[in-house]
Amino acid sequence: MNREEIIERIVSKKDFSKIPEEDILLAYEKFEKRQCSEEEKIRLTRDLLRKVYSAFTSGKLLNIKDKNEEWLLRKHLSTRERLNYYGELYEKLFRDMKKCSVIDLGSGINGLSYKFFPQKLKVNYMGIEAVGQLVDLMNFYFEKSNLDARAIHESLFNIKNVKKLIEMCEKPRIVFLFKVIDSLEMIEGDSSKKLLMEITPLCDRVVLSFATRSMIRRDKFRVNRKWIINFINENFELLEDFEIGNERYILFKNKV
Repeated sequence: MNREEIIERIVSKKDFSKIPEEDILLAYEKFEKRQCSEEEKIRLTRDLLRKVYSAFTSGKLLNIKDKNEEWLLRKHLSTRERLNYYGELYEKLFRDMKKCSVIDLGSGINGLSYKFFPQKLKVNYMGIEAVGQLVDLMNFYFEKSNLDARAIHESLFNIKNVKKLIEMCEKPRIVFLFKVIDSLEMIEGDSSKKLLMEITPLCDRVVLSFATRSMIRRDKFRVNRKWIINFINENFELLEDFEIGNERYILFKNKV
């Protein structure tokens, strides 16, 4: 099979049918030179894509349903964990702001938390997400609710396009990277560092997060992500480092 046929086989599964080809190729390239059958390479690629893009998502979200936002947020493991803390989190992140553009990279369905933004804050929201079904779901909700928000179907590995999308947004800008860096690293090593170096100068602040407990077993992680903390301290100005719920948030900006 040539590459085109292999990609067609991989995306024939509904879960992967709306993932950017760039992401599919990067995942496949991790196994392309392995000494095994093409069928095994396809299986391994699907397994990796499932860990990165489908692990936290209920199949119920892959079809648009006219449910309220809290019902939907509970169907995604990542946002379910954050649901009881959105108010506290957003008050902390935006306490000194009256308006801003939020650019949510690898958003999943986090845009459905729009109603938890502080009432005093005027928000223009843009979610950038690789799973097309989740983009469709968010845009369905945004249109129905008449919000100043939109979701864009784009790969975070296409940094050039991501930068263009950020530059389209009015200042001040704040970028979210909630529980995204581990997924990026699984597909391509050091990709999160490359992304941060390119986008941080375009923004007033960036906030990334990672889980501190297993979402299934609830065990405290021993991994402390020192590699990304050290990278941020070396290259940017660290503003805050705090935990809310089972999530650690690192807030930083470009050095002046």
